[in-house]
Amino acid sequence: MTFSRTEISELLTKHGLAPRRAFGQNFVADANTVRKIARLADVHAGDFVLEIGAGLGSLTLALAETGAHIVAVEIDNGLVEVLRENTASLPNVEIIHGDAMQLDWRPLLAKSKQWRVVANLPYNLATPIVADILDQIPQVDYLLVMVQREVADRLVARVGSDAYGAVSVKIEYWATSKIVGDVSASVFLPQPRVESALVEIRRRTEPSIVGVDDKDLFKLVRAGFAKRRKMLRRALADTVTAQDFVIAQVNPESRAEELDLAAWGRLRKAIDHRTATETN
Repeated sequence: MTFSRTEISELLTKHGLAPRRAFGQNFVADANTVRKIARLADVHAGDFVLEIGAGLGSLTLALAETGAHIVAVEIDNGLVEVLRENTASLPNVEIIHGDAMQLDWRPLLAKSKQWRVVANLPYNLATPIVADILDQIPQVDYLLVMVQREVADRLVARVGSDAYGAVSVKIEYWATSKIVGDVSASVFLPQPRVESALVEIRRRTEPSIVGVDDKDLFKLVRAGFAKRRKMLRRALADTVTAQDFVIAQVNPESRAEELDLAAWGRLRKAIDHRTATETN
């Protein structure tokens, strides 16, 4: 069971609701699409699934059909009541009314050590949500997210790509990622002006770079990409010395998008070694 375009329109009208741009609300109005997402996510009975931005419940219902335990999060006051009505008969679905950017996930995810995130993420919050999950919720070892195509390209980008940026480095540190499908704008209500894509992210058993603090590493990466048009010796002048570049075997005249994850890791280690020596 899921909702057609007509049924979504009727539900919104019945409850006096309308899609809210502030929340990036575009509802999936195609049964084949939500079932495809559930199939690609390889969700089965007994799995624990976190859905963020559940909306009216189109994807929630498709996920519930698998028999998995679903925790569906929705921020919108009006939508969450409709979502509760639409899933009231499903004992394997729990609805949480809250902001995914502010929730304390620990009590919500205490039922299992392994969770999957399957979600149609709001376009304006997709990147920080994915980044926060990887940084803060180790129980989540798999994500399948539907995002704006431009965001998808950044999540899977590798060094040398125009889409490569700080979030690309973070994803590669924590996980492997790839685009597993395209989603036409025509399956949404309202129809967005951009196309979407499905991104699969699998958490690594351990980070790609060991021996560095992830927060310090990402702070360095963000500083480099904040001034991506500048050479690193200028962009990172307050943090990195000429000797750090030599030890890390990084060209100080390169730019942030030219460094792969390994190079960022070497640079962070060089800084840490120098500062530890200076302290002692």
